[in-house]
Amino acid sequence: MIVEEDKKKEKKNENFLVDLCECHLLLKNRSSYELLSICIHCLLKAASVKEESEENQKEVEIALLTLSHIDRYYFIRQELYLKEITEIIKNHQEHRNLTQLAYQSAWEFLINRFNTNKFLEDTVSNELHFGREAARELEELTRNVNWKKKEEEMSKEEAKEVLIIKRWIETIVIYFFRCELWNEELVELIRSISYVYLAAKDDYSIISYRCIYFLRNAAKLRFVRVEDLLKGGAVEAVLEEMQRPTLKKVMTNECCQFFMNVSNRLNEKTVNKMEEVNRKATKRKVYEKLEEEGYEDIIVSF
Repeated sequence: MIVEEDKKKEKKNENFLVDLCECHLLLKNRSSYELLSICIHCLLKAASVKEESEENQKEVEIALLTLSHIDRYYFIRQELYLKEITEIIKNHQEHRNLTQLAYQSAWEFLINRFNTNKFLEDTVSNELHFGREAARELEELTRNVNWKKKEEEMSKEEAKEVLIIKRWIETIVIYFFRCELWNEELVELIRSISYVYLAAKDDYSIISYRCIYFLRNAAKLRFVRVEDLLKGGAVEAVLEEMQRPTLKKVMTNECCQFFMNVSNRLNEKTVNKMEEVNRKATKRKVYEKLEEEGYEDIIVSF
């Protein structure tokens, strides 16, 4: 039906084709490249409409949400999507015309393409400023949520915001795992994850675990500097978790792995004299922070 509708030269029902493409991508695990190409072109066209009515915003949201579900291991030629998705993201940055879920979904679709296209790193990091944008969105969403409520007590809108926070965290995890390009906005991303952890730690174990999991893995990535972890509040967040009275084994493991990764990084010597001076200075800062927060007492208490 999708192929037949797409081939029509006259009387093509665009809305019907959008509905078909959304159903296909949301319900099928696998798709032929022909069908995938038609669906991506159709949904990006639907998501590029700039009218800001509530009804149109919802249609754009569903189109982008659907695109975000495309398996990250699909190879898709960048000429099929890059210009359109870049324009959608840039237009939102200028006019704020997308819903929060639509904007997150646009980024997720793009970052899922990292698996098969490493050349996207510079576009995503330096042209579209993923770090800055994701950090701002995540912190704004976190401020809007009443974290003292249980999820089952939340309104529909509040529950949706928690869902979007979860999606942002997973997108940021993928970004860190697939991108090896450092820029100063990484500190903002780390700070935003630490901020979410501190807000969610009491009653939202899934979110708080994913935050600590992210920080543990970030600590061992070569392009993330230990100084970035300090500036981003990662050390404080992990120490906060370690001092909780009901610390679970899995969280104990993640926290200890974080400090093992940091320790390994700080003990790696370099032949570059300037880098070695910086490493030693960072090492002093980390040890001072650990001493200040009572890290040795925490370890002994285990």
